[in-house]
Amino acid sequence: MIALVLALSACAIGISEDENDRFPTSSAYPPGTMERITFTAGVPERWRISALQTPERPAATWKIVIITGTPSWSEYWAPTIAGAAPTREMIVADRPGFRTSEPEDAVRDLAKQADALAPMLRHREDERVLLVGQSFGAPVAALMAQRYPDQVDAVVLVSAFFGDRGPTARRLIGAGSLFHGMLPRDLKNSISEITAQRTQLPAVWRALRGLEQPVVFVHGGADTFVPLAAEQRIAAEYGRTLVAIPEGDHFLNACCVPALLGAFERAISEAEGREAAQPPATQPSDPVPAGGPSLR
Repeated sequence: MIALVLALSACAIGISEDENDRFPTSSAYPPGTMERITFTAGVPERWRISALQTPERPAATWKIVIITGTPSWSEYWAPTIAGAAPTREMIVADRPGFRTSEPEDAVRDLAKQADALAPMLRHREDERVLLVGQSFGAPVAALMAQRYPDQVDAVVLVSAFFGDRGPTARRLIGAGSLFHGMLPRDLKNSISEITAQRTQLPAVWRALRGLEQPVVFVHGGADTFVPLAAEQRIAAEYGRTLVAIPEGDHFLNACCVPALLGAFERAISEAEGREAAQPPATQPSDPVPAGGPSLR
């Protein structure tokens, strides 16, 4: 049983959030690169949510809000946060039910997760928001963009998990479901929310179809958790851009940070280009003289 738990932990992301070789955490970077904060969830329960973010950057023109996968461990986004350009702010939360975020149990309702994390969308008046959903966080991000359209200017879905399971996911979810009651809290909550996802997907598909913001999918060619073919099918069906990273696995925030940040910039460019292409506001016509328009 101990061997199973360690295998699940290692394959899910790493055996320990604070001690691992693949995912440098915030302590690996100079002071001032990022900071740990807490905020109150945007639901009546007012859970305490823990997040990692860049310090405030007055020159930032975009705020990048990241909704993580499952298990939800924000520390594994430290390399991406450290790589953010000076004109970008970034925030990544431990979703409800994970690490030091409340509650203790899993929050299986995707829409409730979207509302709980909505305070991350707050931004300065001169700033715009790129919303990023990773793996299990992708459907949560789709619902957030639908529910808060005035606060989201573009969307990126990274290694998005909409129910299609690759061989690694099938093996881990199967084993986790079998030994669910013996797993540590984060892994137990991860299995709980995954098993509750399927019945909520019709609402997610409706949200995704109705989004007016640019949406960019990003997926690794070596992803064994979610097949690239599944992402290609969904992106094509919804007429959205897909960025494939051939050498990337499921955790693009570890293996392929420059390519991932490039995909973020592509979505930002799509949003800015769409705005630039809008025709100027219609100006009122000059008053027509009483005798009718003059012909000159």
